[in-house]
Amino acid sequence: MAATASGQSVQAASRERQAALALEQQGKLPEAETAWRALVKAHPSDPEPYAHLGLLEARQEHFQEAVPLYRKALDLGPEVPGLRLNLGLALFKGGNLKEAIQEFSLLLQKQPGDQKLTTLIGMAHYGLAQYSEAVPYLKEAAAHDTQSLNLQLALAHSCLWSRQFQCVLDAYHQILTLNPDSAEADMLAGEALDEMKDNEGSVKMFRAAVKADPKEPNVHFALGYLLWTQKKYPEAMSEFRAELANDPEHVQATLYLADTDVQISQMDAARPLLEKVVAANPALALGHLDLGIVLSSAGHNEDALRQYLAAASITPNDVNVHWRLAQLYRSMGKREEAKAEFDKASTLTKAADEELYKKIANGRAKPPETPAGTPANP
Repeated sequence: MAATASGQSVQAASRERQAALALEQQGKLPEAETAWRALVKAHPSDPEPYAHLGLLEARQEHFQEAVPLYRKALDLGPEVPGLRLNLGLALFKGGNLKEAIQEFSLLLQKQPGDQKLTTLIGMAHYGLAQYSEAVPYLKEAAAHDTQSLNLQLALAHSCLWSRQFQCVLDAYHQILTLNPDSAEADMLAGEALDEMKDNEGSVKMFRAAVKADPKEPNVHFALGYLLWTQKKYPEAMSEFRAELANDPEHVQATLYLADTDVQISQMDAARPLLEKVVAANPALALGHLDLGIVLSSAGHNEDALRQYLAAASITPNDVNVHWRLAQLYRSMGKREEAKAEFDKASTLTKAADEELYKKIANGRAKPPETPAGTPANP
């Protein structure tokens, strides 16, 4: 009789399980959830109902709710196939990337070379802005999936932001095989060449990006900024204006267009642009500094002083800000204030010079080591 009762109980549980699975497969999620919760209550040590409840939450993109259910199932059945991967995916999709990496890494130890896990770990590091850590995983993933443009772009960005510039250029060439007209790839290569002090190559890449897609966000600004750093002001202004034609509210393009006006003494043209920048983003020190210069040139000393002081509060170690303040105080007859600002500027300049001398001296005393087979930086 006991054996018969036990058999009937097993058969009932099996029927309940099949019914829950059927409801799940039919997309009847509330009914399926009710069925699996009944099984949890009846069989609290069985990992399967918890795993399915986690899956139901994940299918509804309730990833935070899915995680504790998957963890409970994993505690009860650590060897259930696919369970740790589902937990990792729920963590990943829910934005808990650090814990997702831990779960994926445990799986990768047991499945070395698994491309899905390699890609997921690389993208999780990328999402955490851990670009150096992301690069080796993304390199391996991109090498196995050479047709994935998204992987190549993520790799190129990670290489750029971890200052691995040759890696950026390698990824750039691969991207071109997938999309010869990729403006984003040209911009990435341009940024890498700029960091490598190849001004001519950098400008060439940014011009190629503009040609490939003149509507790409930031493409004109990036080229304009590079030209601005080279003091090619008329060309830079043309690019800043082109960026503003694409995006009239682009604050950085507005700021650098105004600064270029200041550089060529077009103060009347710069003033409305700078007032717009300062109103839109008061945290930009250059906006306050340039507006102070414009106001000072027009004789509005008190207004200029407020702008210089705002710039000094944002960038207290900017020599130019203190030098401008000193000059303004002197023109206003405030000799003590002027002397204090000149002293600050002098101290900051000496500190910068001493740091440079130390670097030069260290470089002479002990040249940087270059690993065998590694070309010197250009």
